[in-house]
Amino acid sequence: MNLIVKNKMIKYYCLLWVLGASIIFSEAAESGSSILLSPKTKAEQRADLVVRLPGQPKISFKHYAGYVTVDESHGKSLFYWFFEADKKPQNKPLLLWLNGGPGCSSIGYGEAEELGPFSPQKGSKPKLKLNRYSWNRAANLLFLESPVGVGFSYTNTSSDISELGDTIVAKDTYNFLVNWFKRFPQFKSHDFFLSGESYAGHYVPQLAKAILEGNKIASKEDHIQLKGLMIGNALLDDDTDQRGMVEYAWNHAIISDHVYNDVKNNCDFSNKNMTSTCNKALTQYFNEYRLIDIYNLYAPICVDNQTNSQNRNTQPPIIHGISPRLFSNFEGWLKRPAAGYDPCTSDYTETYMNIPAVQAALHANITKLPYPWTHCNNNITSWSDSPSSILPTLRKLIDEGLRIWIYSGDVDGRIPVTSTRYTLKKLGLKTIQGWKAWYASSQVGGWTIKYKGLTFVTIRGAGHQVPTSMPREAWQLVKHFLAGKNLPDAPPL
Repeated sequence: MNLIVKNKMIKYYCLLWVLGASIIFSEAAESGSSILLSPKTKAEQRADLVVRLPGQPKISFKHYAGYVTVDESHGKSLFYWFFEADKKPQNKPLLLWLNGGPGCSSIGYGEAEELGPFSPQKGSKPKLKLNRYSWNRAANLLFLESPVGVGFSYTNTSSDISELGDTIVAKDTYNFLVNWFKRFPQFKSHDFFLSGESYAGHYVPQLAKAILEGNKIASKEDHIQLKGLMIGNALLDDDTDQRGMVEYAWNHAIISDHVYNDVKNNCDFSNKNMTSTCNKALTQYFNEYRLIDIYNLYAPICVDNQTNSQNRNTQPPIIHGISPRLFSNFEGWLKRPAAGYDPCTSDYTETYMNIPAVQAALHANITKLPYPWTHCNNNITSWSDSPSSILPTLRKLIDEGLRIWIYSGDVDGRIPVTSTRYTLKKLGLKTIQGWKAWYASSQVGGWTIKYKGLTFVTIRGAGHQVPTSMPREAWQLVKHFLAGKNLPDAPPL
């Protein structure tokens, strides 16, 4: 073989190697990184890739769904739905969203009715509407149905459902993250943030604590790049949450002076023991919220489709053992939220998620669960541990230097802005930047105050589910939180 031919062959094989390598690297790059994925990992990601959902509009991003095992001995698997950022996912952080309950689906509420890309629509055929204010415009977005028994998540050990509590939920969710990152290693180097609402005031700080503790003993491969957390209308402290609810209801003319004084004089919110006089007073208090949506005082309630709404899990059984200790004894506390401008949206979501073709496209319900998908699991009736206050955990997270934002929709009666202000006052943090308005376009979006180690933000006109009622303001909020930037304190010129 002459030298010229030999050199041409060398160049040819080099070119083939470069082309092959570029294909492998480009597959990973499209999903957020230039790292080399193993054949096993690529196969797992392809298996979870959602090719097309019934009624799905045209999109520019990839999304994945499936199961991650968190406890092999018990047969525990949690269901997730992951959306890459709509543009340049390799440059965007990763955000996990958790809804509370406890026992409610982050996919049913968070993805479908709040901040995810897709929202099911009313109609005889499956149809999804694209959310122009989806948070995957700012981050790679991960939703998790947790704990087991919620949504499509399941366990092969029936006793697991009766042994749920804050500790086991944090442990299982941490195990999920460790194993999820093994399936999607290209996102391990991304800044990672936690977010959620309501009972996620328990879930998120306790998960953050579990991650920090896990990082101390984990291998380099299992280290999680946790940078911060953001929680909306968060259940944080029994005493202030309950006291603030009653004061908020009185200030907004929901309850009478008589009911307000009865509750104030007969209930000790720092004590978990219920007296008969307190029980009577709180019964009067919750009776008023039978007439309107406690989650958004000024939103309509669903009256168009009473049959479906009554069949849906809007009034589940009382869960014994959860916080807050007094209010959780009343059915009114467990009332499920309506959804924004169309209060029947949750009906559309349940219909859509129970379509066999939808479940097949999402790689969901692979074990053929003996019950339909619902927003919340009515079989969860006991909770083994639920601290009366999460403030000690928050203080530890502040000391760790994490970015922490707490936000509050100011027309929520469930965990109102009054409660959260009382709660944050209990922390005793030094004020760095005083109370002032922030702007969404030319209008005031709410107010904010910056403490040492924590930022508090209100969203004007928003209910319990802030992204549902004020989507543009919510998107602006998360965008600034992820960037670590202050919200604009003046309208644009």
